[in-house]
Amino acid sequence: MKGKKFIILFLSAVIALGALAQSSAAKGTTACLECHAEKGRSIQFQDGNSIEAYIDAGAFNASVHSFLDCTDCHRGFTPSDHQEMKFRSKELFKLRYSRICRRCHKDEDISKKAIHASLLKKETNGDSHVCTDCHAAHSVTPVAGGKVFANEESYCLGCHAHEISMRFKNNETIPLKLDMQGLKASAHGNLSCSDCHFGFSSEEHPTRSFRTSRDYAIASADVCRRCHFDKYTKTLESIHYSLLSQGNLGTPTCTDCHGSHLIARITEDGEMSARKCQKCHQGIYDIYSKSVHGAALFSEHNQDVPTCTDCHKAHDIDDPLTVEYHEKIPSMCSDCHADKAIVGKYGLSTDVVKTYLADFHGITLGFYRKQKDEFYRPARPIAVCTDCHGTHNISSTVGPGAAAVKATLLKRCQKCHEGATENFPDTWLSHYVPSMSKAPMIFIVNSVYKILLPIMVLGLLLQVLLHIWRYIADR
Repeated sequence: MKGKKFIILFLSAVIALGALAQSSAAKGTTACLECHAEKGRSIQFQDGNSIEAYIDAGAFNASVHSFLDCTDCHRGFTPSDHQEMKFRSKELFKLRYSRICRRCHKDEDISKKAIHASLLKKETNGDSHVCTDCHAAHSVTPVAGGKVFANEESYCLGCHAHEISMRFKNNETIPLKLDMQGLKASAHGNLSCSDCHFGFSSEEHPTRSFRTSRDYAIASADVCRRCHFDKYTKTLESIHYSLLSQGNLGTPTCTDCHGSHLIARITEDGEMSARKCQKCHQGIYDIYSKSVHGAALFSEHNQDVPTCTDCHKAHDIDDPLTVEYHEKIPSMCSDCHADKAIVGKYGLSTDVVKTYLADFHGITLGFYRKQKDEFYRPARPIAVCTDCHGTHNISSTVGPGAAAVKATLLKRCQKCHEGATENFPDTWLSHYVPSMSKAPMIFIVNSVYKILLPIMVLGLLLQVLLHIWRYIADR
């Protein structure tokens, strides 16, 4: 009986002392809030910056630290003895007071979480982090189970709205701060963080180790195939994937062209599409920008002209040095030049495709393509559009650039027609249909043949019929 009375008295004393301590803490906090609950107070720093000294009493009382007295963290301060401390900058002030957190939150405890362990590891290299960058100073909420987030993004932005970074073994770093406004405006604006970054939380944040930022970018691109598997399978047939599989780590991946978070709708902007390729193909980009196509795209913002991906495709990019690619060039050019709705806007004719396919080169190319599975292959590929007009440096065939086009054409002719002279290209009708204004002599000869040949055929048939009639009559 005496033992029970002792326990009751002991517990009563503990509760009383706790209540007294809480009351004392409340009185201390109340005394501090007499000044710090008023807006307009600030702390000035030597570099001219300042930080607000206002404390929201409601937010503090709702925080996990509400049971603490102000002086538990801010030691040496009382309403009657308020020491003045001078700091050179706000950053140094925040760093100094961030160390207060480590009085209670020991390194061995906070390092149990991967995100904290990575930050502590960076501290050994002199890269100190401020606790209050992620956890508010006076309105700290419970990390698990104590706060309800409006959505997944606000949960992730608890860390990724701040200036944090990821460091690699070669000491490269990449920023991990997220522009949420830009993300919402991107092609993936309707996705949540976990749709791509699955398996991450503040409690379980996997630590991944990469040698360089490039290794990380290549590994991260695999996430895209979860949704875009059709595009991913096309990349396996491209020259880019072939180079990457051979160890060329500079080969572009999904995120190099499309970005990671601020993913643009490239198909809607030809200029943006071309500039994506510029990052690796600067020399070709410079040539293209001065061509008739590039000048129209960049100077006139004309979206009808072809860009890199129109000829080379976006994902299943072929090797342009192969014979197979060379033989597909006329069909590529015909995508625009055989479409009257496109070329008709600019006074161009669709005859350029018809005349090529009808002349010696076009007909021979058709035979070559039919023989692609045969043992025999021609020693020299037949001339196609780019052999005469150029590839990325296509210029106008009229005006000041006509002479350069003719010089290029002559060089191409001489590859197959040895001894071709300067006037040799003039014997070709180009892409004109003969008329009285273009090649009138050929037009007249063609017209005569159109009349003469039917007459000759009819005459021949008449002679045959008369011969048969005479043979029958003589019998």
